[in-house]
Amino acid sequence: MNLTSFLIYCIVVTFTPGPSNIVILSSVQHVGARQTMRYVWGATVAFGILLAASAFLNHLLAGVLPGILHVMQIVGSLYMLYLAYQIYKMGSSEEAPKQATGFRSGLLMQFVNPKVILFTFTVIPSYVLPYYDSSLSSLLFVLLITVIGFLAFSSWVVFGSVFRKFLQDHQKAFSIAMALFLVYSAIMVSGII
Repeated sequence: MNLTSFLIYCIVVTFTPGPSNIVILSSVQHVGARQTMRYVWGATVAFGILLAASAFLNHLLAGVLPGILHVMQIVGSLYMLYLAYQIYKMGSSEEAPKQATGFRSGLLMQFVNPKVILFTFTVIPSYVLPYYDSSLSSLLFVLLITVIGFLAFSSWVVFGSVFRKFLQDHQKAFSIAMALFLVYSAIMVSGII
């Protein structure tokens, strides 16, 4: 397993702007960090649940259809290339809708967030299953990725106003760097190299 590629993929996808991160950024500015942390906890729990479901379903599919692992690697790589393109062309002034910022809102948001759903259903088959087949190793990776997600969400809370200003000032350079990191990850996951 290419640990560098795995960590880059997890960090780029969880730390870059997406529906949840934008809601967190907006919430910090409207209701403060303490109230926004309830949303973060809900989002983190849902993120962990989706990762665990992915690990379970992918183990099940890999046992039934061994060739599906390669297909999922390709699908994961294509999704990463799509994300790289989206990050590259991202505008500099996305605004989050005003939403409730409680635990339940954070929990529910993740189950309808396409970025999170696609990430959780591609990271396990792309990075973990080709190299580790035990349930324990999958559980450890689920926990690690969940912690990375929590750190990403929390960073948007802690650095809310500063981070937003930075992204607006350096949007193009940041987008290009994140897109290139995702292209690298896609190549590593695809099995080409």
